[in-house]
Amino acid sequence: MPKNKNGLNRLSAPLNINRGVYAMAMDGDNAEIELYGDIVEQQPTDWWGDPIEGNFIILEDFLKDFESISKAKNITFRINSYGGDCMVGMVIHNKIRELSRAGKNITAIVDGVAMSAASVIMSACDTVRVNPASLVMIHKCWGFMFGGYNADELRDIAEHQDAYDRALATAYIRKTNLSQTQILHMMSETVYMTGKEAVEKGFADELIEDEAPVQIAASADGRSLFVGGKEMHLAPGMFAPDFIPTVTAESEKEDAETDGTISEEPSNVGSLEGGHDMTLAELREQYPELIAQAEAEATAGNAKAIESAVQAERARMADIDEIAVLYDVELVHEAKYGETACSAAELAHRAAVAAAKSGKTFLANMEEDAKESGAADVEAAPASEEEDKEPQTEEEKLDKARAQVRVALGKN
Repeated sequence: MPKNKNGLNRLSAPLNINRGVYAMAMDGDNAEIELYGDIVEQQPTDWWGDPIEGNFIILEDFLKDFESISKAKNITFRINSYGGDCMVGMVIHNKIRELSRAGKNITAIVDGVAMSAASVIMSACDTVRVNPASLVMIHKCWGFMFGGYNADELRDIAEHQDAYDRALATAYIRKTNLSQTQILHMMSETVYMTGKEAVEKGFADELIEDEAPVQIAASADGRSLFVGGKEMHLAPGMFAPDFIPTVTAESEKEDAETDGTISEEPSNVGSLEGGHDMTLAELREQYPELIAQAEAEATAGNAKAIESAVQAERARMADIDEIAVLYDVELVHEAKYGETACSAAELAHRAAVAAAKSGKTFLANMEEDAKESGAADVEAAPASEEEDKEPQTEEEKLDKARAQVRVALGKN
């Protein structure tokens, strides 16, 4: 089957839409949709109104493209997304359910991760298939607040958030048949599930074990993972475990020249006695037990790597939460989820640097104001004649002493 620029199997179809972060293709009764990005209502912009670079699945564009393939009888979603806007996720979820009720057969395959809003979209599909090393995450919705609020207003905001959570929970309840209490508790705990755990809890229907393991390799510096040909950057301070094979600089260059894909059929994995390179199929035929053991170890290693990464990320978030109350909310959010996400120690350092810069600016402004005011050139006012005059008689001295006593006692 032909592949798109991301190296995934694609339908050679008369309809083929590719927006970078997602792609749609339809050939007759079959359609495939690739969701590899953040789910948003509209294009994010910076303070100056300029578009922020990133992999964004924008609702309006997506729904327009989605409509064009809605006539297909079999629709497959391939998902690798950290999520995004919860209500955009619900809109797409409801559109999928609408097609399902109309008799369409809809399948989701979690190629990498399906977190937050992406897990809501995943749950709308009739059949969800996950890899052993896939990751599914659900949590309660959250948002930013700016300005001042009284207790009643804060309670209203909390009630609105609760309503959003109940709406999201319905998607998970329909898929899993768990109770609302169970689902809301899991959302409150921000639960991460491996592929096997997602199947056990009802979020997924099938564990993909009959296919080749997802190929995972680490960059030379250990700061990135290549999962099925897609590069995923690890959080600051995290490094790939030693047992994950490393991609050499030469290999990375070759991958870049082939649109970032990693070969699924290595051409040089051993040699036969005749001298020619062995393919994976030939190795499996000649050394079935050895290859089976190696594949089992690779699968276990991938799952261990994912679990290790999840535990490290949880610890990083917990460390930041412990000191978050000390710092600006935007600084904390950037440390947690931004492009320059960091550890709690780095957050403290950034806050200290920002405070130092702010303090220097404040002192410089004070000095400049003092110079402009001319206060330094103003002389002290001379004492009045009455203040300079010393008491002469004993009566005057006594009156002055009485006055000083009254002042000391706070009397007039």
